[in-house]
Amino acid sequence: MISRLINLVLRIEDALLAVLLTAMIGIAAGQVLLRNLFDDGFFWGDSAVRVAVLWIAMLGAMVASRRDEHIRIDIAGRYLPETLKKYVDRLVCLATCVLLMIFTWHSIDFVRYEYEDGTLAFAFVPAWLCEVIIPVGAGVMSLRYGLLAVRRRQPT
Repeated sequence: MISRLINLVLRIEDALLAVLLTAMIGIAAGQVLLRNLFDDGFFWGDSAVRVAVLWIAMLGAMVASRRDEHIRIDIAGRYLPETLKKYVDRLVCLATCVLLMIFTWHSIDFVRYEYEDGTLAFAFVPAWLCEVIIPVGAGVMSLRYGLLAVRRRQPT
């Protein structure tokens, strides 16, 4: 049951990423065509594309965190012995988890302040609704890196 739920969440992430990327490309291309051919465009188009970029970035980071496939600078890992490398790898995942928890906490505050202020992102869409992906994405990534730190094989 848990495995099926996890697979469902992963498929939703992938689908949302694909839909948002397609919509972003469509809106941006539509804006270019409307401006060049008709000297017009959607008044909300540029803002919607900026919000889509934020969502795509966070969803892409969430997808990359599934199996620890984020970009990393791993100079020390190349030169450490295998037994020590496992400890360092676990420590890096744990540190990433903690930093993402801190980021999640503060981004929740940020979104709450935006909600309280009633700021609009574009058209009649509230800014907090566009920014809610920040704490959600950071929280999911924190959870995943915490699980990665625990799942790493124990050094022998």
